[in-house]
Amino acid sequence: MRIVYFYQYFTTPKGSYGTRVYEFTKQWVEQGHEVIVVTSVYAKSDLKATKFIENQTIDGIKLKIINVKIDNKQSFLKRIYTFLIYSFFSIYYAFALKCDIVIASSGPITVGVPGLIANIFRRKKFVFEVRDLWPEGPIELGVLKNKLIQKLSYAFEKWCYKRSSLVVALSPGMKQNILDRFPDTNVISVTNSANIDLFSSPKQEITHPDLKDKKYAIYTGNIGMVNNSELLYRAALRLIDLGRPDIHIVLIGDGQLKEALQEKSKDISNIHFLDLMPKKDLVNFVKNAFVSLIPLNDTPMLATSSPNKLFESMAASVPVIQSTFGWIKEMLEDTASGFTVSATDEDELVRKLILLADDEKLVSEMGQRAHNYAKANFDKNILAQRMLDGIVEVYNRK
Repeated sequence: MRIVYFYQYFTTPKGSYGTRVYEFTKQWVEQGHEVIVVTSVYAKSDLKATKFIENQTIDGIKLKIINVKIDNKQSFLKRIYTFLIYSFFSIYYAFALKCDIVIASSGPITVGVPGLIANIFRRKKFVFEVRDLWPEGPIELGVLKNKLIQKLSYAFEKWCYKRSSLVVALSPGMKQNILDRFPDTNVISVTNSANIDLFSSPKQEITHPDLKDKKYAIYTGNIGMVNNSELLYRAALRLIDLGRPDIHIVLIGDGQLKEALQEKSKDISNIHFLDLMPKKDLVNFVKNAFVSLIPLNDTPMLATSSPNKLFESMAASVPVIQSTFGWIKEMLEDTASGFTVSATDEDELVRKLILLADDEKLVSEMGQRAHNYAKANFDKNILAQRMLDGIVEVYNRK
């Protein structure tokens, strides 16, 4: 097959973001398929471009790079502008590129535009990948407030589902949400994945001067409001109040709240902020943590999320503490590989941190169960094949 994949955040393991599309398409290319990814330049990616439109090839994956920069630190309006610019120039590729299947990976939902163009005007089969529930997420978080834009966004979302031959949802929660609202949709769940071999590599001693010989919980990813990063700051303070400054919290990443939290934490000894780093370097920091933290705000949409850090932590044999009450909570309970705590109560989080920090046997047992489950269910090779099987079925359907 010839597959064109519209996705704005492409990165390899040399970058600091999820590598799902790289891992999946690399495997598809190895199986003999031709894959072209139309992407842009994300701040956390290792992808660079010198021209506005640039062609590159990475591990057999052909890239069409639209050199518009996307950064989580940008204002909401600036990000909307970058989304629209990408969609506008992607329309050319929707008309011009030879293909059998078109995949559009949302959010933002505007990436559906080139997918719909190829479907409507060229009769190409359209696969709509849902990484975030747009526009429900921004509306729920109070970011998208204009009623007219909300109405138009919902109409566009419905159109994407209606025109798609297959919808790929990144979590069971997303799949159920879509089926509840659009019951006739052909939808499968293919979660984010982990490179099991990479995250199973031998653990090396941490040499970072602030963390050497320290017992720490780790958070990786965007440091912002949606990610409930303030909760970790409050937990660090509470640990000091309880006489447990030996338990450290490490945040690795970037985001709109990072500088403000760093300033508030400058006199706190047990919270540390590290910069973005390539995934290949991040692995050892994760493996040396006694627990991984996923403190998302507890909202209906975020409860359907599929955070990379969840799968990578489990692959690294690290227990998880998270704060949503959806499919992740159920999975952690079923596997006994982590805990769910309140998104607003740092005391509950602190109690779990102390429990795990003081019980290495429990951490080891939970971590082993997490790894076993990740290996069986979240391996990148298994999930890449699952998505490809769904695409092939659509391709062969008359």
